[in-house]
Amino acid sequence: MAGLRAAIEASSAGRVLVLAKKEVTESATQYAQGGVAVALSDEDQIELHLQDTLTAGDGLCNVAATTLLVQEGPRRIEELIAWGVEFDRAGTKLAFTREAAHSRNRVLHAQGDSTGREIARTLWGKAGSLKQVTICEFAFITELLVEDGRVCGAWVIDDTGKLHVVRAAGVLLATGGLGNVYRNSTNPGVATGDGIAMAFRAGAEISDMEFIQFHPTALYLRGAPRFLLSEALRGEGAYLRNGSLERFMPKYHALAELAPRDVVARAIAHELEVSRAKDPAVYLDLTHLQNRKLDQRFPRIHATCLQYNVDISTDLIPVRPAAHYAMGGVRTDLDGRTNLPGLYAAGEAACTGVHGANRLASNSLLEGLVYGARAGAAMGAQRTAAKPAAAEVPAQNAPSAGDGADPEEAIRRIQELMWRDVGIVRNAHSLRRSLDELQQTQDSLASHTRRGWEARNLHQTASLIARSALARQESRGAHYRTDFPAHDDRKFLKHSIIQGEKIRFE
Repeated sequence: MAGLRAAIEASSAGRVLVLAKKEVTESATQYAQGGVAVALSDEDQIELHLQDTLTAGDGLCNVAATTLLVQEGPRRIEELIAWGVEFDRAGTKLAFTREAAHSRNRVLHAQGDSTGREIARTLWGKAGSLKQVTICEFAFITELLVEDGRVCGAWVIDDTGKLHVVRAAGVLLATGGLGNVYRNSTNPGVATGDGIAMAFRAGAEISDMEFIQFHPTALYLRGAPRFLLSEALRGEGAYLRNGSLERFMPKYHALAELAPRDVVARAIAHELEVSRAKDPAVYLDLTHLQNRKLDQRFPRIHATCLQYNVDISTDLIPVRPAAHYAMGGVRTDLDGRTNLPGLYAAGEAACTGVHGANRLASNSLLEGLVYGARAGAAMGAQRTAAKPAAAEVPAQNAPSAGDGADPEEAIRRIQELMWRDVGIVRNAHSLRRSLDELQQTQDSLASHTRRGWEARNLHQTASLIARSALARQESRGAHYRTDFPAHDDRKFLKHSIIQGEKIRFE
């Protein structure tokens, strides 16, 4: 979403090339179920949306960035509707639902639980209709091209496996998330932290990497993927029950199942810890919602669960938390600019500080629209003449991921240690252990293949998360440490920033 929206905006200033490492539709946007939050209903106000976002962010939201998000959001949604997005309606009016930590019904959805797919369809059609936009699929970026301190292109492995250079006046990273750094993740397989890792290696500032949001409810069945079970299910009234079938969330938070995601995820983790079951899960219970027509409200979730012999209307659904979203990323200003001239970022790969320490549900799609458009406009306004394409790649300058063992084994080790040591609950011992093991794993990173590069990027991203988590000696939002369980506003009401070997808070 962020990349296509930026491409549409930048196209008025010149030629735009969109590179996707698989199909352009294969991204987190495609799988976004719950919806997009926006203050457009009669009962809502922009100020209320702002306050809910700031509250969820646990003191660390960039107020200026968050204000822009909620102020510009309605215009971007109305723009989508004009371009052809068909949001669900109640009669002639837009239908809004509520998700956790929202004080109003402000979440728009499409086809019940296929909001992201509907928006992506429209943006793909809009971008594809523009003569200035070229979309190239199965093009894997390995490194950014930096000359004289400016990002002026990228090294690309094309669909034939050939490595070459693409030069440009500006480069936008809209590479999405990093969920596959963890063993359990709701993210698509392409979410391997590529943009963040290559930006870091190029010298960009990386911010707030300790804040990883774990979605409380991912399907937990043997042989089934960690399929996301939208927060909108709890918004419709679903309960969470433990192994004893007791509803447990009211004892953890006044909002019960509609508490912020970090609270719900930690509550589930605690219930799993005290359970004596060999392979414990908690259960999402919708059986009391017989009059809600769940198969129509959540057709995609209903159909997917049926594939694994679970009927969401009549069965308890086994769930566990899974890595879902990264609040941190490549540090940018309010127009997508990074500290490196020529480099921009938008969407989940970027960090404007809009989500603070914990993203409010359904703000991610809105961020992609608002900040994708802003980044595209900034690129168009500040474009400079691109250098001519090189006739061929100088062999001595070609990036290399090195030689070593099977990348699949390295990825498996990274995912296991990150889930064990840098997951929902952390402490200094586990974080130091993770960094030690990551250092040992570094030597086994392998090959010149795409998967080899993904292994390298996952390793780089994992190290950034662990370093940031170790440095933040407090608990805040999605970052919880048992050895520092309280807030420390005096020292850490600041954003973490990593550049090279240095980490600072400001």
